[in-house]
Amino acid sequence: MADDKKFVEKITSREEDFASWYTDVVKEAKLCDYSSVRGCLNYLPNGYAIWENIQKNLDERFKKTGVQNVSLPMLIPESLLQKEKDHIEGFAPEVAWVTKGGVEDLEEKFCIRPTSETLFCDVWQKLVKSYRDLPLVWNQWCSVLRWEKTTRPFLRSREFLWQEGHTLHATYEEAEAKTKEMFQVYYDFVTQDLAIPLICGKKTESEKFAGAEDTYTIEAMMHDGKSLQSGTSHFFGSGFPDAFNIKYLDKENQPHSCYETSWGMSTRIIGAIIMVHGDDSGLVLPPRIAPTQATIIPIAQQKEGVLEKANEVLERLQKVNIRTKLDDSEKSPGFKYSEQEMLGIPVRIELGPRDIENNECVVVRRTTREKTVISLDEIETKLPEILEEIQKEMYESAKQFLEEHIYSVTTLEEMKKIGEEKIGFIKAMWCGDPECEDKIKAETGGYGSRCIPEKQEHLSDTCVCCGKEAKEMVIWGKSY
Repeated sequence: MADDKKFVEKITSREEDFASWYTDVVKEAKLCDYSSVRGCLNYLPNGYAIWENIQKNLDERFKKTGVQNVSLPMLIPESLLQKEKDHIEGFAPEVAWVTKGGVEDLEEKFCIRPTSETLFCDVWQKLVKSYRDLPLVWNQWCSVLRWEKTTRPFLRSREFLWQEGHTLHATYEEAEAKTKEMFQVYYDFVTQDLAIPLICGKKTESEKFAGAEDTYTIEAMMHDGKSLQSGTSHFFGSGFPDAFNIKYLDKENQPHSCYETSWGMSTRIIGAIIMVHGDDSGLVLPPRIAPTQATIIPIAQQKEGVLEKANEVLERLQKVNIRTKLDDSEKSPGFKYSEQEMLGIPVRIELGPRDIENNECVVVRRTTREKTVISLDEIETKLPEILEEIQKEMYESAKQFLEEHIYSVTTLEEMKKIGEEKIGFIKAMWCGDPECEDKIKAETGGYGSRCIPEKQEHLSDTCVCCGKEAKEMVIWGKSY
């Protein structure tokens, strides 16, 4: 039991030091670590397996909407990047440049992609001639590089994994509809597969993506009350296509502008999973995304028939597509329990000689530690039911936490008081002036605008900051 205690003692309590708790969980669950390239991560098997399931589930959702996957180069010529002035200005501080090829200086330097709008437009200007060539609904799974000054595992690193979708349309209305459709895809994926409740809406002018007309965001509340931007969908209008002279001919051979969208989700979402669901024993993974959904832990495995029965149960569960592993190592059962909890595996199945004699097993939930005895004859039907219950309970628990930490105010003084005494989001009216937005953030210790929700509430007639006529309700919060 001393070894068991040592295994879990490494995690700082969430309430004691949330930042240290997060780092401890990432390290002890062996999700990733820093590479010898400063600010860049090694995604270890446990962490990358989560990303693989995110990629699989999200890609299936994309393809149901007509998305096709492509792969474009990682290098962007400087001349190409300069075609969209607002875009390059927004990314200039984070761009890394390649200036040599082998031992020779390059005639034109290349940036390592921070995002790929310009690359997609470069392809499209060659492909799009007629209305028959539209729409183009493309996505690529890749890494990008942004020279961040400060980094944290998953939340912010210089190179990170993501998907970036880019689409081109004949009309403003089609592009706007696609922007909102992909925004909804992200919302459904995060709430349904990751069991994370969200606030969502438009970004303010100062917070939207460089070069976009509109940016739609999904924002998740972490256990410390801060927001994590978890996915964005951007409507670009015709700015990028016009800069690249992408036109199409209609049925009457008349030229028209095209309209573009872009949308992305990255490995940052793994940080959200950790900080929304995790506890002082480690990770807590939603069953739909967990690389391993169940671990079989044989008790007194040296006794005759125990490992044979455990392997039989393993095979049966794998046949019904439950991602199951058998821990037949020589570690003590207590250590195996701690390890299963640290890794966030949704359930463990305890199986010993007495259980086998009674033709049953004990299923222990990671979330509540509740034990359920089930017949081995029913394990293929009962275990999926338990996993689905866990998925729903995780969402409801996180939703309750979110709702209990959203406050409504009508004055800046109220806002400051809540910022000092509580954690979470604040709803308040805003006049639309960026100066008020900046002042609110400065005077509340970091409560910036998170989004303008589509479902508006009329909290008062005046702006929380300046007292002038309010235009809309905004959700404010500190963020990662």
